[in-house]
Amino acid sequence: MTGLKFFNVFGPNEYHKGEMKSVVSKAYDRVIAEGKMSLFKSYNPQYKDGEQKRDFIYVKDAVDVVLFFMEHPAINGIYNLGTGQARSWNDLARALFAAVDRPAHIDYVEMPEILRGRYQYFTQAEMTKLRKAGYTKAFFSLEDAVKDYCGYLASKRCW
Repeated sequence: MTGLKFFNVFGPNEYHKGEMKSVVSKAYDRVIAEGKMSLFKSYNPQYKDGEQKRDFIYVKDAVDVVLFFMEHPAINGIYNLGTGQARSWNDLARALFAAVDRPAHIDYVEMPEILRGRYQYFTQAEMTKLRKAGYTKAFFSLEDAVKDYCGYLASKRCW
């Protein structure tokens, strides 16, 4: 039996996630309409505003890993599913602005009080075990994934 621990998955068809959908999905329309987006301020002196880091993985990569395990049912265990590379929220925002050919304009807003004490400032998947299991495919770069996703979002916009 195989179990997967998914890190920050984003990409097409996350509408069902409501408030838990990705920042790209949430910010896309505002970036198109107003040319700006918001990120949380940092409340940890080790991280500047927007420099909190996550291991963002594109849904197409996540699906490829799931298919790998379906094709190799003899492989068992619990595996992380991320890229193995933490990137900042600022990186994600800049990728979004670049994907829609807009200058970056990021506003840093107060984090809700309820999140401040339990907010994770850094997540990064350890991917050695997955690679040792035989998964060798490269993951989308954050920039390429956001660009691809923005193409999808553009095709779904209602004008």
